[in-house]
Amino acid sequence: MTALPGETPGTVGTDTPQETVSPPDTGAEGSAHADAPEAPGATEPPGDAAGAGEPAAEVSGPEVSGTDVAAAEDRPAEVPDAEAGTANANAKDGSADDDAPAEESAGSPEADADAVTADGTAEAPAVPELSEAQAELAAQRELRERIEKRKAEKTAPIAAGTGLSGTAAELLAAVRAVESGEKSGTAFFDSPAPAPAARRPEPAATAAQQPRASVPAAAPTSQAASPEALDAVRAVLVAGGAPEALARPAVGVLGEQAAELLRTDPWQLLAVPGVRPEQADGFARALLGDGCGPDDGRRTAALVGWLLERAALQGHTALDAGAVRTALAERAVGDPDAAVRNAVEEGVALVFQEGDDLEPDDAEAADGEGDEEGAADAAGLAEDADGEPAQVLLGLDRYALAEESLADGLARLVNACEKAADWAEAAAAAPSPSAAELIRTTAAAGLVAHSGGEAARAEPAALIAAARGLGLRALGATHSEDGRQRLAAAVGDPDTAVTLAGLLSGAQGPGRDEDGALALDLLVVLDAPQLDVENAAVLVEALADGARLVLSGDPGVLGSAGAGRVFADVLAARACPQVVSRTPDPGPIGELVSGIGIGELNQVDAPGKEVVIVPVRDAGEAVHRTVQLVADSVPRAFSIPAEETQVITVGHGGAAGTRALNEALKQRLNPGPGRFGGFDPGDRVVHVPAPGRTVPGVVRSADAEGLRLDCGGVPVVVPQERVESSVRHGWALSAHQAAGMRWPAAVVVLPGDAAQGLSRPWVYTAFGRGERHLSVVHGVDQALPQAVAHIPAQERTTRLRPLLEALPTPDAAS
Repeated sequence: MTALPGETPGTVGTDTPQETVSPPDTGAEGSAHADAPEAPGATEPPGDAAGAGEPAAEVSGPEVSGTDVAAAEDRPAEVPDAEAGTANANAKDGSADDDAPAEESAGSPEADADAVTADGTAEAPAVPELSEAQAELAAQRELRERIEKRKAEKTAPIAAGTGLSGTAAELLAAVRAVESGEKSGTAFFDSPAPAPAARRPEPAATAAQQPRASVPAAAPTSQAASPEALDAVRAVLVAGGAPEALARPAVGVLGEQAAELLRTDPWQLLAVPGVRPEQADGFARALLGDGCGPDDGRRTAALVGWLLERAALQGHTALDAGAVRTALAERAVGDPDAAVRNAVEEGVALVFQEGDDLEPDDAEAADGEGDEEGAADAAGLAEDADGEPAQVLLGLDRYALAEESLADGLARLVNACEKAADWAEAAAAAPSPSAAELIRTTAAAGLVAHSGGEAARAEPAALIAAARGLGLRALGATHSEDGRQRLAAAVGDPDTAVTLAGLLSGAQGPGRDEDGALALDLLVVLDAPQLDVENAAVLVEALADGARLVLSGDPGVLGSAGAGRVFADVLAARACPQVVSRTPDPGPIGELVSGIGIGELNQVDAPGKEVVIVPVRDAGEAVHRTVQLVADSVPRAFSIPAEETQVITVGHGGAAGTRALNEALKQRLNPGPGRFGGFDPGDRVVHVPAPGRTVPGVVRSADAEGLRLDCGGVPVVVPQERVESSVRHGWALSAHQAAGMRWPAAVVVLPGDAAQGLSRPWVYTAFGRGERHLSVVHGVDQALPQAVAHIPAQERTTRLRPLLEALPTPDAAS
């Protein structure tokens, strides 16, 4: 590897220490949320920014502190600032620096200001029309809630029926309605049972009927909150010493009844993005006085939900019950076992027991059936048939239902596909042996997993072209607009590629057939590692019986921003035939990245200066050399303009994070006063319309409607009230933000304080973003080869793999 003219040559050290380096506590790389854009210009609410410098939660025991309720008595409820403390909603920034404890689309505390929360709870009660999969998931959720409510028993006397729940509360409401004359006594006997949700609602319009010329960024649904509800919540917040600014997100999460909920159960405030347990404790103490304590059932239930939400932001769809109990104990809960049982009985969490040898009674309890003793077992005290403790997982219903729906849907595709298709002639005409193998395998299977590097993307393109040549309705879906354009160019037809978000929203693609399913015979999903479990469940449900699905991607890159590890679980479960590409990535960059994928950081020959190492001593020098590379050296040596060079760094904060780099690059490349909410025409930006989606663009202008962007040729209007939370400068990105995209040149910045945020998947992803040139601004010494050799992807706790392994799939690969 060589240096550019005027740069100091250097090499990457390949000597790896013998001792094993443990993964960093920050969870930067493999965390589900390791790279989220922060909220530009966010202001800090009064109080202590409690989450400002702490790492994101990990599956082995989410990070907690031992604060009890009494400790919060002497201070008002506080909320972290939008950049550093909103870890609960979008902790998507696994940066190694103190400013950004978790990175983007994959999970930074900063990201709850980016758009909506990772679980969608930041949206308001205005109910949009549900998709077909969402309707079915809602029906399943309702069924599971009814099962959980049957378990609720209250043995102590209850004043005026206020503590009743489940069937008892429904009966009490019915009696009171009859006594008051609101309903007749026969109304409750004659009412029909609620009809089940339709599997697929009728499509409202085809893609051809939907406008595509200009895409306005939808305002958060929480904007629809009524003034009365907002005023009522503000009054409760003020009474509890919490900032009034929490009123709108509280109504968005809790609904119009938020004020009453917060008054009777102050710990519901934990559901609001950015609020931490010690802040909710102070709020509760201010409202309830001595009427609450560390073991209050309302507090412990809210803590369990909060822990599971934090775990989801790190990519986990479930947590080990033991880890939850440990975390509760560290939060001053005196009886963690009872707290977990209470959370399960109240429906805050679902409980699952993993293993093949469970006793029948234990399995029944895990499914929500059985008596109180069974519920105790399900909460973490169960044993398998041999008397050994069985692994017990706790999870949120939305992820549990998504995984179960996804597993059933994948099995449906495997078993419903017609396997006798003759694609032999198409396979013979394939451009490579790997493409021919993929075509033959797809002809004989309803579900196929295809893995390979950047060069292997030509194989799904060949499959799509071959299928369309056979008269099939075939389409490819990518994670980003950049990926869509590259796929369309590889196939040779712009109509053959869409983004996954565009396909699911109906803005792109063929639309729906008369049954409400996507009008497709074959769907190829590229960038499959970026597919989270909820989007995957919606996508699979939208495919008709008999359709074929191919999941294609590079297993070495960073995982999805949302919860789950769909592609990895499908590969591990061997739920379908797998095709591994034999097409290597070309050139010095391809050779370097391929070595990283197997844990080796090798020095490669780069006669054309395709790979350059620029050693630096400190963060200040790293920023200076980065600006020099982007503005001068790379354009001069490779004729690659600055707008086609992407800077990638580990975190948003710190002296050489994305914020500092973007500020320096703006001053050099597009100086201006930032008169449009901090932006000027010509600024490179990224728009985050939803968690996990990073859309690069350029500022064109601004007017009364909002900030006008050009995102890959598509005009986008971001309303003024959303600019601060969903748009930021984009000369420098984090690795999660850059996943699924490539640029002619990439400059990867590794300042000394980034060492704790490095891992093999992070380095693999960042180094692979440059097509023609890669510069590494290197200031981490031996931390780089150590991370490549010893720090693999962070494990995510999910249930999809055992669900897939338990399903009958006679055609799956052995």
